[in-house]
Amino acid sequence: MKVNLKELYCLQSGLDKEIAEKHNVSYKSTHEKRLLALIVEIGELANETRCFKYWSNKGPSPKEIVMDEFADGLHFLLSLGIPLNASKFEYEIEKQDKELTLQIHDVYKAAIALLDNYDLKHYEDCFQKYLNLTPDLGMSSEDIINSYKAKLSVNYKRQETNY
Repeated sequence: MKVNLKELYCLQSGLDKEIAEKHNVSYKSTHEKRLLALIVEIGELANETRCFKYWSNKGPSPKEIVMDEFADGLHFLLSLGIPLNASKFEYEIEKQDKELTLQIHDVYKAAIALLDNYDLKHYEDCFQKYLNLTPDLGMSSEDIINSYKAKLSVNYKRQETNY
């Protein structure tokens, strides 16, 4: 499965510009906060999948909630790529041969590596691992795009209402 994110980078850039103007911030002044936000959003996604909750019989949250949490992480990944001039827009999503918990560990490791080495190589590796979660989340490439756009609309409304 392939996904092309070129349109999403443009959309994210527009949101980032609005936030920068409204809150008087820049990519540089918010860099560390964006990285922490990504790490937090990975955890929130994991929490909704419940993949690590061995003590519970309750299944994952409904797909719409999982997709919403996935979109939150996607927003921060796109935002982190803009100052790097990321130009890889098409990703081949690969179903992994390991359980979701271990895949999420891999995404965390890649995010920490990006924290330590903020460059295109580490960025693309983190993005690839994040996108590779989608088959086990039951998401298609259309779901990725649609969940992002739905959350983008919410994020613009939040800016309008001084969220």
